[in-house]
Amino acid sequence: MDSSLYVYVEDVRGEGLEEVLDRVAGYGVAGVTVAAACHGARDVTPHGGSRVTIRRDGVHFTPPEDLFGGLRLVPPVQEGAEQEPLAALRLATAARGLRLHGWAVFLRNTTLGLANPDVTVRNCFGDRGSPADLCPSHPDVRRYAVALGRAVARQGVDSVVAEALHFATFGHGHHPERSSVPLGPMDVFLLGLCFCDFCMRRASDLGVKAEVAREECARVAGGVLDGDSPAQGEVTRAALTAYAGPEVVAYARARSEVVTSLVSEVSTAVAAEGSSMVFLDATGWFKGQADGLPSAALAAHDSWQLGVDLVALGDLVPSLGVLAYARDAARVADDVGAYRRSTGRHRELRVVLRPGLPDTDSADRLDAKVRAVRAAGGDAIDFYAYGLVPYPVLDRIPGALSG
Repeated sequence: MDSSLYVYVEDVRGEGLEEVLDRVAGYGVAGVTVAAACHGARDVTPHGGSRVTIRRDGVHFTPPEDLFGGLRLVPPVQEGAEQEPLAALRLATAARGLRLHGWAVFLRNTTLGLANPDVTVRNCFGDRGSPADLCPSHPDVRRYAVALGRAVARQGVDSVVAEALHFATFGHGHHPERSSVPLGPMDVFLLGLCFCDFCMRRASDLGVKAEVAREECARVAGGVLDGDSPAQGEVTRAALTAYAGPEVVAYARARSEVVTSLVSEVSTAVAAEGSSMVFLDATGWFKGQADGLPSAALAAHDSWQLGVDLVALGDLVPSLGVLAYARDAARVADDVGAYRRSTGRHRELRVVLRPGLPDTDSADRLDAKVRAVRAAGGDAIDFYAYGLVPYPVLDRIPGALSG
């Protein structure tokens, strides 16, 4: 079974390339998945060069002029990119017989969003309230995504792991997040829908009454903001139809065409550069990242909320990555099994596990989840992430893989 360990460039820079790869090889994984294009964050890094690491939006390489020249959106460049850390990793991993995957965050970029607010999502009230979230319908964003996919592929990676190549949710649009209004899950979903001109035009072209959907969304969400009681329960198409009406559901469903067509374009571009794409569905992150206790609906069944059509994507990308962020091994098995049924047997299914907290509190629990992934039909297991957990937690990996 294939495997890899997620690694940040800052990990390598802080601890040393050879030292990090010595440890990675000792964990028994087959490769490294390096953050080639990141979004900003503040991370506690227990064994890093600094114990608290500030990460910034941008790429760890010089954007190729032939790809980004003339484009409106160009990725910020990380400090130290001129030292070509990805090239050094490529050579060092090849010398050790390790595969190298390039992990790129595509449509989550606060720096670009604040500088170009019109390319971010616009909610039903007309607000550009999520500067981190670039809209996948916007032509400039789509051109940027294709160029970024090509650029990462050119770093000589075995695959491009594409994160945030779909719509996002309202709950993670900026930091810090504050709301003194009790919003239910469906209200959060409605506030996350994009009603920019490009999204509405594409929905209208599919026969959706986009303006009606926007008005209904604003009416329902506005009522809650004015003091109405929010609806409780999980977001399902049936519940959303009863709450906000059929046109809102039709509008939400139409977003899958936006995502599917964009993924197709990026995957084709990556293949043209001699690499292949792993589409990373973030649904499991949204459901379980905080505590490893995802809500009842399986991630594969909720991916439509991000505009992800798993059946369609199964015909477009060679590999699908899923985030199994759950404490319970049985839940991990159920999630992986649902993804496998949606994508079929002929697409690689890579499952990302966290070896530590909040959802893995012991070696035994990690062992059980690795066994669950294998039994449910997963093809590869990736671990997130080297720099975020203490060494004793990383030491759980070899036993889990060999068990």
